[in-house]
Amino acid sequence: MTQRKKFIGAHVSASGGVEYAPLNALAIGANAFALFTKNQRQWYSNPLTGKNIDTFKRNCEQHCFCADYILPHDSYLINLGHPVAENLDKSRAAFLDEIRRCEQLGLKLLNFHPGAHLNVISLDECLRKIAESINITLDKTKGVTAVIENTSGMGSAVGYKFEHLAQIIHYVDDKSRVGVCIDTCHAFTAGYNLPDKDGYQQTWDEFDRIVGTDYLKAIHLNDSKKPLGSRVDRHDNLGLGFLGLDFFSKFMNDSRFDNMPIILETPDESKWVEEIALLRSYHPAK
Repeated sequence: MTQRKKFIGAHVSASGGVEYAPLNALAIGANAFALFTKNQRQWYSNPLTGKNIDTFKRNCEQHCFCADYILPHDSYLINLGHPVAENLDKSRAAFLDEIRRCEQLGLKLLNFHPGAHLNVISLDECLRKIAESINITLDKTKGVTAVIENTSGMGSAVGYKFEHLAQIIHYVDDKSRVGVCIDTCHAFTAGYNLPDKDGYQQTWDEFDRIVGTDYLKAIHLNDSKKPLGSRVDRHDNLGLGFLGLDFFSKFMNDSRFDNMPIILETPDESKWVEEIALLRSYHPAK
């Protein structure tokens, strides 16, 4: 029988090289982590070197970080549903590079924001373009799952409804290599009432009915500075926002979120050690 366990970490710095990310995760008491494998605000970055790759793998092995619980995030510049062909091609090339970096590092997941229609094309056309972008990339790679992150729905971003995620997955050919990461702040500000007792159960039941629990690969665990349904993406530290500590306690004792990376993206990084310890106190090791 597989042991049920919570894997908790944060999106740590890879400044100086990806090989430093596992060490930064170790320093905050994490057993999971997220990272950027390149500068997230530039289209192009130098290729990973053999030293980067070997040292990253060695640091992960030495400090017991398993690839199942490492959640790299792609560049914020990428829009896989871009309505302009030239910009779409640029995003697809960058996304392919991101997946190939994951391949080189021996990682199994790549988390990404689905995209935005920019009020130029329809929602459906945008979702189809995103799925086509995923298909193109998966055909050229192997071993890495494309993990779609839900959004808050700011501007023209898609992916703020579970139906959007399900539609993208529907159009993806290789469903064994696509999944979802739910960001709790994004879900809340998109209108899913996670702190409410009935709303909590309704949200996850709805996700299972519309998307399917089997597609849930990771969680971004964040509180929210903005209220329910505001469609504004502003993370807060745990217990300081509208979700509240009762939600995080309930979450940590929910077995649906065992054995997947649970990643903090809370704004005050100095609190990560404290936040990870707090989350573990809600779910002490048996």
